[in-house]
Amino acid sequence: MLKVKIFRTIVFSCLMVLLISCSPYFHQPLDVREAELGPETPQKRELLELPEPQEKIVVAVYKFRDQTGQYKASEIGASWSTAVTQGATNILIRALEESGWFIPIERENISNLLNERKIIRSSREQYEGNSNILLPPLLFAGVLIEGGIVSYETNVFTGGAGVRYFGADASAQYREDRVSIYLGAVATSNGKILRTFYTTESELSQEVSIGVFRYVKVKR
Repeated sequence: MLKVKIFRTIVFSCLMVLLISCSPYFHQPLDVREAELGPETPQKRELLELPEPQEKIVVAVYKFRDQTGQYKASEIGASWSTAVTQGATNILIRALEESGWFIPIERENISNLLNERKIIRSSREQYEGNSNILLPPLLFAGVLIEGGIVSYETNVFTGGAGVRYFGADASAQYREDRVSIYLGAVATSNGKILRTFYTTESELSQEVSIGVFRYVKVKR
């Protein structure tokens, strides 16, 4: 039961970070500000408060990416910006590390790691004159974490209200988007799927506008 809670907490942590990264940021201060850490969610605090495990599990994440193919909506034309973050793998690895229950190992860019190990061996052979260079073995994962962002639905619910009197108007509108994440744990020894999770979260957006319209003469 505790493992189910841990995986559920990790999924919600990733989901909340994704929602924060997808939300528009309207307030743009002009003053210079010091760098600060990103906002923390209640799921992040719950993740950090997990009890200590008896033994940490070595896990590998090959790919945890956007599988929706959705692009960000634009009112002025085509947009090549994706609707969700493309760094979901890094977010998941960070959540696994911060939980204190797992030891994440490099697998997404393992070719870079193998190339560096080749460079180390060739450099030592050249300068030390020893052809039997042995490096520490790489860790192997007991569990694979797979999945991705499987769905992003826009304008699931929309609504609003407005009023216009002569040249003055005021309006408010809102919309709801939904993002879904699938996460699965697979045993590397026999390929058995140990646990799967599927969760959906809603993202609410609201806009309030006030304006004045009037005709003007070009030539007076």
